Amino acid sequence: MKRIFLFIVTNLAILLVLSITLRILGVDRMLDAEGGIDFNSLLIMSAVIGFGGSLISLAMSKWSAKRMTGAVVIEHPSDPTERWLVETVRRQAELVGIGMPEVAIYDAPDVNAFATGMNRNEALVAVSTGLLQNMHKDEIEGVLAHEISHVANGDMVTLALIQGVVNTFVIFLSRVIGHFVDRVVFKTEREHGPAFLITTLVAQMVLGILASMIVMWFSRQREFRADAGGAQLAGRNKMIAALERLKQRHEPTQLPDRLAAFGISGGGGGVKSLFMSHPPLEVRIAALREMT
Repeated sequence: MKRIFLFIVTNLAILLVLSITLRILGVDRMLDAEGGIDFNSLLIMSAVIGFGGSLISLAMSKWSAKRMTGAVVIEHPSDPTERWLVETVRRQAELVGIGMPEVAIYDAPDVNAFATGMNRNEALVAVSTGLLQNMHKDEIEGVLAHEISHVANGDMVTLALIQGVVNTFVIFLSRVIGHFVDRVVFKTEREHGPAFLITTLVAQMVLGILASMIVMWFSRQREFRADAGGAQLAGRNKMIAALERLKQRHEPTQLPDRLAAFGISGGGGGVKSLFMSHPPLEVRIAALREMT
């Protein structure tokens, strides 16, 4: 779950900075057209902010992942485990035709791993110390294959584009709602009153929560594809064994949410499942068993 948490947190922070900057520069006021609202200009501004936040988050994904998890890249393997880890990633990367990712280890008791990066040929694959200590090599190989599949599928780039689209509509609709409340409810006749700012911020928060459901739905679908890719790379039995080990070891591990969609574990039920980046482990295992 780490990869999505880092991505979303950075994305939201950048959106906030861009929104405040445009507000200070008076761009919001420029969107008024003779007491109305210039929808074309608003949509362009929303797209600039929405895709800007998402794409900048993507560009920063490796850097922020390393800083937030304390992941240390293996420059020169110092023991047999590190050598095996690097060589396994190298072999899998060659099989799917991508550049050799950076391989890193981060200190955490959680049994988890993640992959991130804006370029499939310059990605980062990181595993926790908890995973290395609690999984057999065959299971770790399945986990690595899952992460390499995420990279090969270009999932981070696709996620960034989807996040950019939902960001755009959240920003656009929240300002339309704010404008309506300000003009119709509070009868503001010139420029925008305090009601516009307050309503816009509240609407942006609510719409942002709803939009996250769309992003998480996409993330869950990508997990099935990454599982299938991992099964092809490492073998279905190794992929199933990895997921079964995860199921035995813990409730869903707590990786920083911005990395959530591209970690190996996850799950949930009820309303909570709408906001989960991963399908339940038992559902993923069943899907692998049904593969032909």
